[in-house]
Amino acid sequence: MPAERRSLRSNNKSDTSSSANGEKARSNSQSSSAKDKAAPTTRAAANKAKAAPAKKGAAKGASDAGMGEDDKSHVNGSKSTENGVNGSEDVEMEEDTAGAPTSSFNSSKNRNGDEKMTVVVPPTKGSKSSGNKEEDVTMEGTDEGDAANTEPEIDPITKAIQGAFWIKAAALQARKLRLLMRINYLSFYIDIKTNFTLLERAVAHFDPRFTLRVLRSISSMRKQLEPGVLAQVIVDTYPASNQMATFLLDALDKSDAFESLASLKMEVDSDKNKAAAKETLPEVDTYLSILVQIYLFDQRQIQKGAQFSTNLIERLRAQNRRTLDSLAARVYFYYSLFYEQMAPLPPSPMAAVTTIRQPLLAALRTAVLRKDVDTQATAMTLLLRNYLSTSHITQADLLISHNVFPAAASNNQLARYLYYLGRIRAIQLQYTDAHSHLIGATRKSPTSHSARGFYQSSHKLLVVVELLMGDIPDRAVFRQPALEKSMHPYLLLAQAVSAGDLDCFLNIVNTHSAAFRKDGTYTLILRLRQNVIKTGIRMMSLSYSRISLRDICLRLGLDSEESAEYIVAKAIRDGVIEATLDHEHGYMKSKEVGDIYATREPGEAFHERIRACLALHDESVKAMRFPMNQHRLELKSAQEARERERELAKEIQEGDMDDEDAGGDFDAI
Repeated sequence: MPAERRSLRSNNKSDTSSSANGEKARSNSQSSSAKDKAAPTTRAAANKAKAAPAKKGAAKGASDAGMGEDDKSHVNGSKSTENGVNGSEDVEMEEDTAGAPTSSFNSSKNRNGDEKMTVVVPPTKGSKSSGNKEEDVTMEGTDEGDAANTEPEIDPITKAIQGAFWIKAAALQARKLRLLMRINYLSFYIDIKTNFTLLERAVAHFDPRFTLRVLRSISSMRKQLEPGVLAQVIVDTYPASNQMATFLLDALDKSDAFESLASLKMEVDSDKNKAAAKETLPEVDTYLSILVQIYLFDQRQIQKGAQFSTNLIERLRAQNRRTLDSLAARVYFYYSLFYEQMAPLPPSPMAAVTTIRQPLLAALRTAVLRKDVDTQATAMTLLLRNYLSTSHITQADLLISHNVFPAAASNNQLARYLYYLGRIRAIQLQYTDAHSHLIGATRKSPTSHSARGFYQSSHKLLVVVELLMGDIPDRAVFRQPALEKSMHPYLLLAQAVSAGDLDCFLNIVNTHSAAFRKDGTYTLILRLRQNVIKTGIRMMSLSYSRISLRDICLRLGLDSEESAEYIVAKAIRDGVIEATLDHEHGYMKSKEVGDIYATREPGEAFHERIRACLALHDESVKAMRFPMNQHRLELKSAQEARERERELAKEIQEGDMDDEDAGGDFDAI
């Protein structure tokens, strides 16, 4: 309490004055009572000092004071060391908290209201007696030894709790993983069942758009394909005696699926699904077969997939349903893809792809007779790809000349057809036709990330064809993000051709020959040597009105003046340059360049652009889709309106109604 706080000057004057004032008896009584109270307090402080070495100084002072009081009972003397107080040090006495080991002052009241005070002050090092010092040294050594020898021990209960915690965390993680796998399993199962519903709607409404939605969903489901999920779907869709179920399960190595999965219950209405799947549609069979084909191809089971696809095609030939056209076209695509991966690989003349040409030709003939547009377009593109892989250009040209690609084919198939057609025409030296076909292929190619390879291949071939035509591609083509890295060798090639530098061109061809061979453009690039020379001649004809053949030979790095004269003459005949050649004097004289707008060339180019825009408009109109049989509903409503008009006219003629009752604006038929 503030009233009880005060400072005592522990010196000889204070002791003498207190005895002179007649308070000696009271001091003796207080010191004797303080001795009785201080002893247990100091012992408790000494005991806690052993457990807390950080407070060793305070604990040593308390233990010294306790031992001093146990040795002898003394009263307040005249010396400061007897009271444990230094000469001139001030000691502030405050209320101590109960049970505090380092309390320096305890104040309490007895039953009579007298105030009791206990002062415990740690003495200085110099005030310690020899006996107390020896005992303190012994205690300090014990504490330091214990601190040095004892290592931090882990409580076995805490260790067990920690182990149990980690085991429980691992179990929860495994349970979460199993739950996630179960969710993916159910999600994939439900997606397949939803596609079954779409196929049923496509058959019921005779609308191929539902089938296309099913085929587009395959790309997102491809990563989740697992034999267990497919086997479960097959078990829930077919009865155990169904031949199609056996055919699909054998391909998945799940022949015993009906026995092993019969006890499993999916979290969907399986009874309802089985009741609806008693008579499965051929579209559902083909869709599940496509999923099995994709699974086998992703697992690189090429031989097994090729055999499965061959048997599947034999089953499809017996079906004649227009709702199966899109699905059958996809089956033929994977059928060809399996055989392209089988050894011996193309371009060997004994490649395995040559064995599927007859089945593809038979499928093309059947598709033409049945007006199956999807299968016809797919078979034609697969045959062209097959012929080009083994360099059978003549057979590919015969196929194009004897067949007409369907105009109603999908955009992706048309882009593939134009690309293969452009490659064939480029090999046949028909660069103008090849350029127009490749332009169409690049414009119709998909812009998605998955179709980036086709987009790059078509642009690479287009750049080479433009260089062969004597044109320089636009630099913006090489700056596209999807083409910048892959088209870098072709950019260097275009720069060498535009500069007319023959040595630089040969160095680029030798450096990047591996990339050109991989792209299938190496043989076409070798033809560019003459174009480089022609480009150089054209640049010289524009720069000089008259130049000797010897200078041309030196600038282009040709062997002799005769070869330079031959090349210049061929360039004049091909229309590359407008010049005359003087054989006697050995020079080339350029003609004056006229106004290009005075010719028909700008009008022809403008006409070509207008025709391309009109063709695009016509294709867009043809691609528009309308609800099935909507015109029939309109005809029915129009017929009903005519019947009502006739009834109204008849009533007016009979006199039952007049013009005002009819509304005033009625015109009889």
